[in-house]
Amino acid sequence: MVPVYNEEEALPGFYRALAEALDRLTQSAEIIFADDGSTDGSADRLDTIAEADPRVRVLHLTRNYGQTAALMAAIQNSSGDVVIPMDGDGQNDPADIPRLLDKLAEGFDVVSGWRAAREDNALTRRLPSVIANWLISHLLHVPLHDYGCTLKAYRREVLEDVRLYGEMHRFIPVYATWEGARVTEIVVTHHPRRSGKSKYGMGRIARVLLDLLIVYTFAGAVVLKYAYGASLIQTPLPLLAAVIGLSGILFLLLGILAEVQTRIYYEARGRPPYKIRRVVQHPASAQRRFAPRRW
Repeated sequence: MVPVYNEEEALPGFYRALAEALDRLTQSAEIIFADDGSTDGSADRLDTIAEADPRVRVLHLTRNYGQTAALMAAIQNSSGDVVIPMDGDGQNDPADIPRLLDKLAEGFDVVSGWRAAREDNALTRRLPSVIANWLISHLLHVPLHDYGCTLKAYRREVLEDVRLYGEMHRFIPVYATWEGARVTEIVVTHHPRRSGKSKYGMGRIARVLLDLLIVYTFAGAVVLKYAYGASLIQTPLPLLAAVIGLSGILFLLLGILAEVQTRIYYEARGRPPYKIRRVVQHPASAQRRFAPRRW
């Protein structure tokens, strides 16, 4: 399962590596690409791949829905007993797929990839990831080192009752654990991005800037206190802290309400949070009728 958004340059090399890895497997396999509204030449490259390889099916979504919706589309339009999602930017290594399958064969239901030697920017990518993984593990009591790694292996029955919205694909191991699934992790290879650009941009930058503003304000209060002898109460820091704290609680409650309304909207109508414009696959595969799973 490969969600794709504007990865035209990375796709040929990624597909070659994936095809080589699958050729070495003793099990049969299918490749589901979900084109998440790409605006470059990714759609054409995917169609070319699908027309040459009977294992490949390409789902062209009507617009950019986000990684979670694209993964959900790929999962629901697949038929394998084991589901292995991975990124299409070439940073996940398809050569790790046999190792994931071997670990599943030991009796586990979910095998999560851990990018122990992550090839990303230390300040903007690795540090926030370490903090987020620590918080998730301790708050939800599912100890994994790398929730953000897309490369995982799931038994299909683990996913059948999971509904994914927003950016919730990272928490599938948590849902699985709550349902009694056996979850483990293995170290996987992580390559540096050789082409294209990261899709994690302004949203994370905005949060970093907000943290920077709070640190800057606190630092200014410390300067006022120790350099000029001013009391902490005489600074705007207490008022700012109160306003930010109350705003955070309000935004949290609004987010929960929005999540509940989103789930009610889609579940009541029985519709997934995405639309598929068209499906492209090899002519030999197209002759076999395929019915998407309705979960």
